[in-house]
Amino acid sequence: MLCTLCIGQASALAYTMDAPDDYLFGRPTSEDTIYEWEDPNVDRSKNTALIPPTFGSPTSYLPGSGLPLTPNLVPGALTGGGLVSQVGSVTYPAVDAGSGENGGAPANGWTDVTGDLYYAGGYLGTLKIPAIGLSTKVYQGTDSATLSKGAGHFPDTSIWAGNVCIAGHNRGVRDDFGDLHTLDPGDTVTWTTKLGTRAYEVVSVQKVLETDTSGTAATSDDRLTLYTCVRDQREYRWCVTAVAK
Repeated sequence: MLCTLCIGQASALAYTMDAPDDYLFGRPTSEDTIYEWEDPNVDRSKNTALIPPTFGSPTSYLPGSGLPLTPNLVPGALTGGGLVSQVGSVTYPAVDAGSGENGGAPANGWTDVTGDLYYAGGYLGTLKIPAIGLSTKVYQGTDSATLSKGAGHFPDTSIWAGNVCIAGHNRGVRDDFGDLHTLDPGDTVTWTTKLGTRAYEVVSVQKVLETDTSGTAATSDDRLTLYTCVRDQREYRWCVTAVAK
């Protein structure tokens, strides 16, 4: 009898356990996998970025409220003329013509490019913009060969008095004007030629149509007009206007 009891207790300890079917020790609550789909064509660049409204203002809690960070990039901003003279949220009026030193008479407004104005290296001057770390030589012409050396001076514009127009690349081997569109009103630009060095103050950063050549017109005040392409938008150009201090 004692042997029978021992055998019975030993057999009671024998058992088996099934291994889990897979690595999931807990079954999901849903049999379907949920996927979130997002429209890949939504513009999330700075073109649509907003400056938040003032904290506590009536619109501070409303989604999509605020002022455009770059109003000149907002889709549709260029309709009706192709020119937006805004930087940030401030509008800057057109620059008035300057006056000369003799009884308020207008300045001459034009200086021809002559052979004696070229430096030994074949360039006409040096353009510097400390705000974007730019210092580049400027050559005559705006063709590809010229812009591969530095910035280029528009041949049909003045070189010193009046409106001096300069173009430059913004990518590739020469990206002299790559940060031109980030300038703010008040930033300083200096232009040095054999006629001297003049400091200018940025008054506008504009996005204009490629066909808009109004910025190259002669002026009676002394100013610099700088041009470069808009990345991935061949029909537009960045145009920076700076007036003599």
